[in-house]
Amino acid sequence: MMRQPFPAMALVLLFLIGCSGIGPGTVPRDRFNYNQAISTSWKEQTLLNVVKLRYADMPLFVEVASVVSGYTLESSANIAGQVSSPDAVQGDSLIIGGSGKYTDRPTITYSPITGKTFNENFLTPIPPRAVLFLIQSGWPADLIFPLTVRAINGLRSRVSAGVDQRTGDPEFYRIIALFRQIQTSGAVGMRILMEDENRQSTVLFFFRKNITPEVKAAIKELNGLLGLEPGSDEITVTYGLIQGSDREIAVLTNSMLDIMINLATQIEVPFEHVAAGYTVPSLAPPRDDEAAVARLIDIQSGPEQPEAPFVAVEYEDHWFWIDKGDFKSKRTFAVLMILMSLSETGGREGLPLVTIPAG
Repeated sequence: MMRQPFPAMALVLLFLIGCSGIGPGTVPRDRFNYNQAISTSWKEQTLLNVVKLRYADMPLFVEVASVVSGYTLESSANIAGQVSSPDAVQGDSLIIGGSGKYTDRPTITYSPITGKTFNENFLTPIPPRAVLFLIQSGWPADLIFPLTVRAINGLRSRVSAGVDQRTGDPEFYRIIALFRQIQTSGAVGMRILMEDENRQSTVLFFFRKNITPEVKAAIKELNGLLGLEPGSDEITVTYGLIQGSDREIAVLTNSMLDIMINLATQIEVPFEHVAAGYTVPSLAPPRDDEAAVARLIDIQSGPEQPEAPFVAVEYEDHWFWIDKGDFKSKRTFAVLMILMSLSETGGREGLPLVTIPAG
């Protein structure tokens, strides 16, 4: 009687039928993992460049231009058998074989930001409309103005680095305090109308009914400090140092490089690095009226790697980091990265073309 190998063959066929594609299951994993990896590297790169500026080192940004994650799963199976007669010497035989190959081959394209793109992204002053949009979207004025604005209608901020070091005008910081008070009250809204893409915007102010006397007084004082026409509800905002009329606000904004240098001056650098001439000592603390808004970030340093920081990098055999529990510093760092995104001008037209086979 002949023995049938069909049960074993059936098991193999069921195995092959049960194999399914790996593509769908990789989507949630890959999107999360790549998101985390790119976000972490972007934060570390940004902090490293801020630290390098404190040490008079050249910053360099390398952009992750594209990520292509390709998977290959190959499998094969073979079955061979022989059924002999009951009197045959060799008897029955069954040979089952199989092979498989799994390949994970991601393709990541990096693009250094240099030349014209670097100049446009980091050396060009931030448009005043971008500052207004951030405030309109709810970011606090006492964070956005000190970070992005160098002067308003001729009233200058504190400059902590470079040949133009100076203390700020007291009126500049009073304007910020008043603007924040008005913003917090919710009594005044604004609508931004862009007239010129590069220079001018028109701001329409809307006042809520039954404004409290304190907010009315703040609005009146703010108009006086800015030299605006009393009761103005339509103001032209332009880039510049001095206003052209009493219905205009001239805003002299920083570039991204200016902002990074300003934050770099607030790093607590090691004493031995100052003694060795690697960097300059921290500058004198701001005046009382400046201190509330001029100290934007706290970047700490030490010889040992910190435990569970928000972001940390190693430079010159020391670690520099922002503490995870320092919300103010984390918020400033987040705005810095948002401003970098707003300042991007493109530049991807020269990237290599990546072709992925669909079969």
